[in-house]
Amino acid sequence: MPGRVSTRNSTTSRVARKSSEPSLSLRASASRLHPSVVVPDEGPSNTLRARICAIFGDAQKSTAGHRKLIINLRKIHEACCYEPSKSGKKELDDHGEDDFNVEFARCVIRLVGIKKSEAVGDRILRFIGLFLRHASEKDAALIPQTQPDDTQSFPETPSTRLTSHVLSVILPLLKAKEKTIRFRSTQIISHIINSLDSIDDEYYHLVRVGLLKRIRDKEAMVRVQAVLGLGRLASNEGDEEREDEESGSDESSGLLEKLLEVLQNDPSADVRRSLLLNLPLTPSTLPFLLERARDLDPPTRRALYSRLLPALGDFRHLSLSMREKLLRWGLRDRDENVRKATARLFRERWIEDCAGTRTPSEGDAPAEIPPPSVDALLELLERIDVVNSGVENGVALEALREFWSGRPDYIDAVNFDDPFWDQLSAERVFLARSFNDFCTQEEDGKYSALVEEKMPEVTKLAFFIQRYTSDLVNRIRSINTNDQAEEEEDTVEQEFIVEQLLHIAQTLDYSDEVGRRKMFALLRETLAIAELPDEITRLVIEVLRSVCGTDSAAEREFCGVVLEAVAEVHDTIVSEDTMDVGGDESFHSARSEVTDTTPTKDKRERQLLSENSEQDEQKAIKEILVNLKCLHIAQCMLQNVGDNLQENIHLVTMLNNLVVPAVRSHEAPIRERGLLCLGLCCLLDKTLAEENLTLFLHCFSRGHDSLQTTAIHILSDILTTHPSLLTHSIDPNMTKSIFKVFHKGLKAVHTPEVQSAATTALCKLMLTLVITDEDLLKQLVICFFEPSTKENAAMRQALSYFLPVYCHSRTENMERMGKVVPGVLHALVGLEEELDEDEEMVGMTVVTNMLVEWTDARKLIVLDDEAVSWDEAGRKEIKAVNGDIHLNLADALLERAMAHGCPKEEKKPILSMLGKLYIAPTSTLEKFQSTYELAAEAIELKIAPDAGSRNALTKLHAALSKALGETTPMSPRKSAARDGVTALKEEEAGSDETQMPDIEAVEEETKMEGELEDATQMQAIMGEEMNVKDSILDDLLDDEEKEEL
Repeated sequence: MPGRVSTRNSTTSRVARKSSEPSLSLRASASRLHPSVVVPDEGPSNTLRARICAIFGDAQKSTAGHRKLIINLRKIHEACCYEPSKSGKKELDDHGEDDFNVEFARCVIRLVGIKKSEAVGDRILRFIGLFLRHASEKDAALIPQTQPDDTQSFPETPSTRLTSHVLSVILPLLKAKEKTIRFRSTQIISHIINSLDSIDDEYYHLVRVGLLKRIRDKEAMVRVQAVLGLGRLASNEGDEEREDEESGSDESSGLLEKLLEVLQNDPSADVRRSLLLNLPLTPSTLPFLLERARDLDPPTRRALYSRLLPALGDFRHLSLSMREKLLRWGLRDRDENVRKATARLFRERWIEDCAGTRTPSEGDAPAEIPPPSVDALLELLERIDVVNSGVENGVALEALREFWSGRPDYIDAVNFDDPFWDQLSAERVFLARSFNDFCTQEEDGKYSALVEEKMPEVTKLAFFIQRYTSDLVNRIRSINTNDQAEEEEDTVEQEFIVEQLLHIAQTLDYSDEVGRRKMFALLRETLAIAELPDEITRLVIEVLRSVCGTDSAAEREFCGVVLEAVAEVHDTIVSEDTMDVGGDESFHSARSEVTDTTPTKDKRERQLLSENSEQDEQKAIKEILVNLKCLHIAQCMLQNVGDNLQENIHLVTMLNNLVVPAVRSHEAPIRERGLLCLGLCCLLDKTLAEENLTLFLHCFSRGHDSLQTTAIHILSDILTTHPSLLTHSIDPNMTKSIFKVFHKGLKAVHTPEVQSAATTALCKLMLTLVITDEDLLKQLVICFFEPSTKENAAMRQALSYFLPVYCHSRTENMERMGKVVPGVLHALVGLEEELDEDEEMVGMTVVTNMLVEWTDARKLIVLDDEAVSWDEAGRKEIKAVNGDIHLNLADALLERAMAHGCPKEEKKPILSMLGKLYIAPTSTLEKFQSTYELAAEAIELKIAPDAGSRNALTKLHAALSKALGETTPMSPRKSAARDGVTALKEEEAGSDETQMPDIEAVEEETKMEGELEDATQMQAIMGEEMNVKDSILDDLLDDEEKEEL
């Protein structure tokens, strides 16, 4: 078709099309133009305007007919832009391309005043984008491809001129004052960018600059639309980044840097999520995108696992550490939906990448699940490094648990036959261990039969353990003898294999006596190997404990077997000493035959002395290692017993012959390990614990950081096991000494490990009511807000859980918190004044809000027996909330605020709390009266330093006045009237001839008298303040509160 206008070529910028389009599902309602949009006089209507407006009117009703409407609008567009090829209706001959562009933009500009909540705006926006794309494709098909290799030059078409005209109309509105106009303008521009393949260079840069300014808009909805458009531009500039680097241009990197900064720092979760899904996936942006796995917003984290990572491609391109982090962060997320998205990613996407069977789904149909492949599963385990991630507290076991629960086809596919066990690798044995754990830990036991079917029996597993343990010990001895460092990596994998086999052995059924005896003999023999690694030693002891049984006799047998193994390990030192002595005697006897006149005698003696000193040093080191091994075996044994220490002769023997000498040793490692074993022994005997409390306190006072942490853990466990040591101690100063330890631990700012250990231990003891000291509670609250503990994340996390749980679990805990509030505020105000310029502290408003919440009796979760009653039908009834807690807190705060020497900085947070307290109507009259008098006195003394404090104080006074009016006893006249009514009722009950007086009149008179007395009492209390021109009530109370008063 011949065009009416010239088709000059102009350079345009390509924009790669984005496959994901944001969709909004909003409530449909009547749309109105924003009042700030001024529509100028547009002249008389015409045929073109009527037809275009009719199409836009139909498009805003529903999206179902958009395709037909777009075709109709395109016909009008072609009729205005091109010469008709056939004779037909020529009703649009008088209108050209410019007229169409003007009328089209006239309809588009009506969109900018429609609020975000109106669904009609999104329908029109979708229609505009689809039409511009359709028109661009049609125009491109009409232009001959004269330069197929030139990708930088595009001919100008009617659709490109229409797009430029629309952008020229909308771009100035990006700076509008009204947020709705800025939102719709930014949305229109971003949608046009994401709908088209290219736009003119001139408008490309204008759009880029305009959207960059909108990413700093104060409205989050505007910033969301801005980043949607800039994300598309960033992907285009990312393709040209190499060319920009070669030419020295940093334009693209500048845009990406700005968007990455917004991704990290924007306060709106919607903005961060939009950038996460629209930024280009490049090596430079990928680390920033994966950081969103730790985003504060759960939907943003879920979007990363459910949308970004599946679209990323093969996960094997990620580094090993990043794979492990993504799995750990996702599977241990607090949000259940994030955990589900991570599990689905692992068991569906990653396994398909390893199997090489990922096929994209066509349309909305789900992709077919490929058949199970055990080799792909083994490769997946290798890709997540099960040797390191499969240990205790590793994420591999959690990942495999989710895998088995979501892929039952793999449960049926795996087969653990004899060839599988003959050639075990780290991945193979971990696969068997995870399968065994999943089947045995399933609640309904529907997979218990698979364990018997697929897993080996006890005797066969014992032979496998013996085989791989012997191989491990031989490798360890070879490394110790030859110092072959290259074999250490193989030894680590072999050690991992033995550990997993022992984990499987912990879940087996030892009812078969033959298998039990075989396993018992194997474990007894293995435990006596001195070179056995510590983790395997612990697992061997745990399996041995389950093999022996659970009763007291079995426990004594277990202790005897373990102590025999300890003796054999310790005998390795004696055997080596005997060998050394025999060698030395033979050497000296041979040397005695040499005459004393030998000229090299002195030189040989010096050489022998140096060799003996080296041998003595090596001997001492080996002796220390063997003693540490013996103590570790004893420690693992003590962790698996529960009977009284004095009733088990084996434990008493171990205590006297092994633990006590270790505590008295001069070697620090042996002494610390012995101290830990002594603490475990104290858990089994209260008398022993009481005798050694002084020793543990001394270790904390004199020891280094690690020893202090160990001492705190031991003291916490002892007090939890034997809480009566605090209340019935022989030494009256022992309780003070224990509290002093926790005070020092909480103040150990320079040793975060000690501080966090003391905090965690004290929180556990206070939650179990072992310690109820108010000073320690006050110190905990101060530490939670203190700026010096900001870097100690473990301590802050423990306190953020403990404080609300402690206060909301028991009434006495909440009352105790209320008592320490004034002291906490005093300490925190002092800390705030002493802060340096570079230090920051949480605001006092946040502090007071949290303190009020922690002392609010309405938030009690576990109610006391006094607060719960039962009706006649046996149903639980909860009584009214006890409001004395906040009343007592109000008394303490008022007394503190009126005290002499209370600074202005402290009065302000104190008085601000008073307006936030909950005044329950269930308290006693005397309590209300005392608090009311204190509040009236505070108002009279004018202690409030500013208007906000006066407002809060007056609000408390008004609430107390209202509650006091509801609970005030009746006046004498009111009481007489009420007594008269009661007497009349009794007379009526006794004699039918008695006439009933007018009770309604009596009650009305009584009500008026009561209101008069309440008003008189209020006026007397307020005194002269009611007559002052600028009184507090007139200044601070609104009309409704005045009416209540």
